[in-house]
Amino acid sequence: MNITEAMRKKLLGFQRNEITEHHIYSKLAEKIKSPENREILENIADDELRHYRKWQEYTQHDVEPDRLKIWKYYLISRVFGFTFGLKLMEKGEKRAQDNYGHLRETIPEADAIAQNESEHETVLLGLLDEERLRYTGSMVLGLNDALMEMTGVLAGLTLALQDTRLIALTGSITGTAAALSMGASEYLATKTEKTLKNPLRASFYTIGAYLVTIVLLITPYLVFENYYLCLMCALVGAVLIIALFTCYISVTKEIPFKRHFFEMAGLSFVVAALSFLIGYAMRAFLGVNA
Repeated sequence: MNITEAMRKKLLGFQRNEITEHHIYSKLAEKIKSPENREILENIADDELRHYRKWQEYTQHDVEPDRLKIWKYYLISRVFGFTFGLKLMEKGEKRAQDNYGHLRETIPEADAIAQNESEHETVLLGLLDEERLRYTGSMVLGLNDALMEMTGVLAGLTLALQDTRLIALTGSITGTAAALSMGASEYLATKTEKTLKNPLRASFYTIGAYLVTIVLLITPYLVFENYYLCLMCALVGAVLIIALFTCYISVTKEIPFKRHFFEMAGLSFVVAALSFLIGYAMRAFLGVNA
């Protein structure tokens, strides 16, 4: 088939994408312990290689994979879990499927390849079962409670105490006690539920998410002297934590990012504002002077 130079360049781009994703799936398959998951990823890797060879029939050229993209998604998958890494990559495949659709009239196989690409996501959704994803609810519980409580506590303490070291000390003690209490509650709640989750691990995930949030929010009080600046940094840190975790959840659980982000951020700032006012009122009521 005679193809235009513009179409040839487009097909070479598709080729590179297919061979790159072949290597990504293959590398991840080597690291996955579950035989069932490994086999499915290997099958998808074979499909990507087959697609590459089909485009090669039209371009008559070999194409090198995108090494940077391979390592990018491999490292993302190793750090944040293969669920997050693969679903993030699948979003790119959806865009590729749309591009394939424009070739259906010229290249008959384009429709079959697009259909095969769409099946990848369905298969992946069935195989993705890793521990950290099963305990996402426990992490959300710890993160949400820590953000709501600690932004409020730090806002209240900032105006009531007006001493960065004392605020950090009081906040750390309060936060640690709250984390242990929340972990114990999660342990008891999980133990009474009919679920595959291990109660002890659920508790550890809750406590871990809580403590990490506490450390990030209190750190400004150990670095700066101006307590208002510290509070501002803590609130900015809270927004960043919410944004990063919401991004993770939106990709792995396929939920809307904006709605979930603004809901969490809004509640955290409302709690902080109310606590700041309460701190001001208590300081005035008790006659505490700076």
